[in-house]
Parts: sequence; structure tokens; C-alpha cells
Amino acid sequence: MKLGPAAVFFFFVQILSSQTQDGVDFLSAKVFVEPIPQQKQIKGQVTYKFEVLKNIDSIFLDAINIDFSSVLLDSERVNYTNNQKSITLKKKFRKGAIHSISLTYLANPKQTVYFLGWDDNNPDNNQVWTQGQGKYTSHWLPSFDDMNEKVEFDLNLITDPGYAVISNGKLIGKEEILNAKALSWQFDMEQPMSSYLVGFVIGKFDKKTIRSGSGIPIELYYEPKDSLKVEPTYRYTQFIFDFLEKEINVPYPWQNYKQIPVQDFLYAGMENTGATIFSNTFMIDSTAFSDKNYVNVNAHELAHQWFGNLVTEQSGEHHWLHEGFATYYAYLAEKEIFGEDYFYWRLLDTAKSLINFSGDGNGEALTNSSAGSLTFYEKGAWALIILRQRVGDLNFRQGIQNYLTKYAYQNVTISDFMWEMEKASGMKLADFKSVWLQESEFPFEIAKSFLIAQNSSIKKYFEIKNTIGNNFDKAETILSSEWNSLKSDDVKYRLVSDYATNLSAKFLGSILRNESSKVRQAVAFSVEKLPAQVRLDFESLLMDGSYKTIESALYRLWTDFPDDQIAYLEKTKDIIGLPNKNVRLLWLTLALVSPIYHTDLKPDFFKELNSYTSSEHHFEVRLLAFQYLKSIGTFDDDTLKNLVDACSHHVWYFKKSSRKILKEFLKGDGNIARLRAIYPSLNQEQQHYLDKTLGK
Repeated sequence: MKLGPAAVFFFFVQILSSQTQDGVDFLSAKVFVEPIPQQKQIKGQVTYKFEVLKNIDSIFLDAINIDFSSVLLDSERVNYTNNQKSITLKKKFRKGAIHSISLTYLANPKQTVYFLGWDDNNPDNNQVWTQGQGKYTSHWLPSFDDMNEKVEFDLNLITDPGYAVISNGKLIGKEEILNAKALSWQFDMEQPMSSYLVGFVIGKFDKKTIRSGSGIPIELYYEPKDSLKVEPTYRYTQFIFDFLEKEINVPYPWQNYKQIPVQDFLYAGMENTGATIFSNTFMIDSTAFSDKNYVNVNAHELAHQWFGNLVTEQSGEHHWLHEGFATYYAYLAEKEIFGEDYFYWRLLDTAKSLINFSGDGNGEALTNSSAGSLTFYEKGAWALIILRQRVGDLNFRQGIQNYLTKYAYQNVTISDFMWEMEKASGMKLADFKSVWLQESEFPFEIAKSFLIAQNSSIKKYFEIKNTIGNNFDKAETILSSEWNSLKSDDVKYRLVSDYATNLSAKFLGSILRNESSKVRQAVAFSVEKLPAQVRLDFESLLMDGSYKTIESALYRLWTDFPDDQIAYLEKTKDIIGLPNKNVRLLWLTLALVSPIYHTDLKPDFFKELNSYTSSEHHFEVRLLAFQYLKSIGTFDDDTLKNLVDACSHHVWYFKKSSRKILKEFLKGDGNIARLRAIYPSLNQEQQHYLDKTLGK
């Protein structure tokens, strides 16, 4: 699972507390699921086939807030206990016997299954989707929180006609049932997987199907409104797939591969077996591609199909084998697509983040099951980069191939992987394990030396930085002498970012006129006050090929040249921006506070800005709208209702931010009374939260 620029979220260590049962092997599961969106419930039935490995007197399945109407063992009713966390059958089972258990149930998932859009009048935004990692599939399907129990899951899902259903495996059937009032979708898996990788999506989707070079069907889903965004969003998908198959040198292990964008996803993406679910904020147009594209997440989640899905960690202390590997192979794919400079500069950024983190005494070992995402993802990727350098390309690739082949559809430990690397290379790697896996501190100097040796532009960057030192007044002189010899936009971008406040208007103007969009962007992001001499050059950024640059340029120009605010607003009035509507929301805010700009239209501007706080919009859009409205002090009753609603949202970061905004609002004179006035119009959940907040 790849966490996005926010990135992301690591709850997987909860698995350490899950129960285990080593006397039975669950082999296959036939699952029938019917979501009831209006009640946020799941009606289901599942039949497991299992083999008894030794004489035991009970079996259990994890089942959170699930009620059972029927439990059959080998087609006969059997006594069971249900504590709302697991269901247990007390019965003697003899070694070698094969049994089946069938459970009919009603689940009330408080998490893991998310029902979006069903409480409004727009059926086009209705969705149901799952997120099992860290929160467990056992909230909607009696299953196994223990990752070591691998089962071949075949899912059958029942929905209203008009909705697409996507799940793990191959779609082998779709038929009308209940007098054509519903559709049954049947999916077949051929290989076993851990329960947390079972998932499904229901919604209004179209799809485009392509094939990998090896013939694997790749289904690219999208909402009909995003049809023009399919190409830039899924750009390089086939290339990534073919590259990873070749680089990993083990065939893709599943029947097909699907990618489905959903609303308000908790993370950037999740690698359900053969069916990645990802945030629809990655559905972008070609202009947005330079600012925020799906390439890294695309490659990361695909790499997980081998590292995490084909071979799965035994427990949280081995989580490097999932996230570090997926991060590493995603970086390799980006290197092939965007070039070596992109690759090495990105590694430098992650190294700086890691040393800043560990330098504050917060460093974490890769074997620490409680480590955070920065450690597992970025430090984990760095460990593989150094390991590959240590053992050599051929030995590294052979070790990877041996590891994946030997442990296919099994659970693994770090020791299993390291042993395969030692065998393939003929080297003892105890010192590598000590420095890169077991030490909490990130070895920045080793990483820095590696980057300087591998990339000439990074080498030049550090040379110039060392020459300037603390003599910032000499920065422009030194940069001017080196500038024409710098061939990399990346090094120019970093140097401008570092020293923009020390550069003259003449130097900045030359950059704005002559350099690439990337280098010009560094000026837009870094200059704190625009010299009047560069205004005309800087205005060209309002039509730049980057929505982030346009956003920054609009704010800077509007702020620094108030006499021309109307001209700047007119020039950018039709630009929406990224999926979070970054340019439009800024534009509406500036239009509202510009005294003489369309005074007759200000109610319309406010109405539009306020509308973006409602639940029909993505939480990133809503949060940005709340923040802008807060900054100009214009919350009306609709804003407050939407803010209270946001305080119970399923995405923790949005919920936390909304609660903070609400608490700050309550400090204002008369604002508690305003909230009490809208109290009767809130639903029960919102009233309950407000009762707690107001201390009732």
C-alpha cells in the first residue's frame, strides 16, 4: 500500500495481536455478498473447506460485529459461540480429515467497508468499496486476521443493475436474479491469498482493457465523467507492467490485473490481489501530470502483487518485505520513465527526510514492527539499493527470483530473504543487516556518498553548496559562474530553491525567460516578495504548464501588485486546477476579498466556494474550502453543517483537521449559540458528536 503525499498511514502492526490456529489449514472459500448500502450492512454467506493438520477440539474465524443466522459443519447445524470478535466451534477434529463450514450472516462494519453517496439524490456518485489492510476483512467477511492463513477466495456479489462490480480474480459469470431486479457477479481465484487482500468495489464505472507483453489482461476503470482523463492517469501502465515482469524475472502470479479509482479512499492505493483500489484524486488531465501523476503509486501497487501478495510477511517485524520492496521497484520503474536524474534526486530527498527524522532521535530499525511508513517505505527502499550495490546486479536479481519462486503463496521472514541473497551472491551479509536493518539511525553519509558517485548533477550540487557555505551574499556570483555548465534541471531547481532570496531581479528574470517550467517553478515557490522588475516575466507563469505553479504565481502577483488584481483574476477565472481544485478555490477566495472585483457576483462566488464543503466532493476539496472560508471568516449555517459532518468522516486526517477548525470556530463570540441553532437539523451521529464537543 502506497501512502500519498499525505501519505499515508500505517496500521498493519495490529496484526500482531491477531489469534493464530496451527492445527487446521483453510483451503478455499466460496463467498456470497449482498451489500445493503442504505443500512451500511453486508448480508453474506461463506463456505470454507479446511483440512485438519492435527487432533484439535475447536476452530475459529475472526468476525467483528457479525451476527450469524446459520452455522453448518458438513451441512449439519452445529453449536458455536460468538463474542462479536470471533466465532468458535467446539468440536473434536481428527488429523487428516477434510471438512466444510458454512456461515450465513449479517455484518455491521464500522470500518473496512465504506458506503459513499447513498444518502443523496445522485446515483452516479454511489460507491461501496473495501480497505482490508490494517482494519481487517473480518469486519465484513468471517475470515482470518492472521496473514499466515492463505485461502483461495471466490467471490459472488449481488448488486442493483446499473452498477459495475470489481473484485479479485477473473469474472466468470454475470446473471440477472430476483426477476431482473439484481445482478450476480461471480469471480474466480486460482491461487490462495491472505484475507486482508480480499476486496471489492461497486459503483458507476467504465473500463478500458489493455494487455501486458506477456498477455495478462489489464483493466483500467474510470468514472464516466473522467473519460478524458484515462490516458494521462494510466499513462505508462503497460510499460510499468512489462518492466516489472522483466526486472523481477518472475511471471505475474495472478489471472488479471485491475485498477479502480474510488472517492475518499483512505490512502493513495491498496494492492488487493489482482485488483488495486486507489484514490480518484489521481485521475488527472495532461497539465496536472507534471504536478501529481499516478506513475509511482501505479508501480508501487503493482510491485506488491509479488512482494506482499505472492510472498507475504509472517508478522509486522518483517514489513520491510512488503513496503520497502514495493517502494524500491516503483523507483526503478520511474527511473526508466523519467530518467536517472529524477531517480537519484528523489533518493536524495528521501535520504534528507530520513536523516532529519532519525537525527531528532526518532530513528527506527527496519525490524521494528512499530516503525512508521517513512522507515518501512523509504529506508526500506534505500536498504535494497545498497544491497544491490553490495552483491551486484546479477546476484541481486537471481536472489530475488529464487526468493519469490521458493516461497510463492507462502509467508516469509527477513531471514528467509537474506538467506536467499547470501546463497545467490556467495557473500556473508551480517554487516549489511546490522547497519541497514537493525540500526535505528539512517546512515546518511553512506547514502550521500553513493549518490555523489552515481550522479554528476548531485555531485555538482554539493560542490556548489560547499563553495557557498554561509556566504549567502556570494551565492549569485558563484551560481552565475556555474549556471551555463549545469545540464540538469533538477540541480538548477534545487539551487534556486535554496538561494532564491539571495538572487537579484536580473538573475531571476533571466531564469523566468530562459529556463524550463521546472526551474521557473522554483522561482514561483521560493520568492517571498516579487521585485517589480520581474513582474512581467513572472506573469507568464499564470499560463504555465503546471497547476501548482499557476496557483503560486496567482497568489504572489495578487498579493504583491494590488493595483493589477482584477487583471490577474480575469486571466485565471476559468482554471480549475488539480483534482483538489487548488486554483479555483484560491481564485474564489481572492475574488471575494478583492474590494472592487465584480461586487455584484460576490454572493455567487461565496455560494460556489461554500458548495465545495459538502459531502459530494472529495475530502481534499472540502478541507481546502473550509480552510479558505475560515481564513476570510465567512462560515454560514451550511458551512457549519458540513463542518460538523466532516468531524465524523472516515479519513482520519480530514476528520482531525475538521475537528480542529470547529474547535477554533467555537472560540469566537456567539459561535456556540450558532451551532446550537443548527442542532435540530443535524442527524443523530452529528448531534452525538456535537454533544460531546459542547460538553453536554
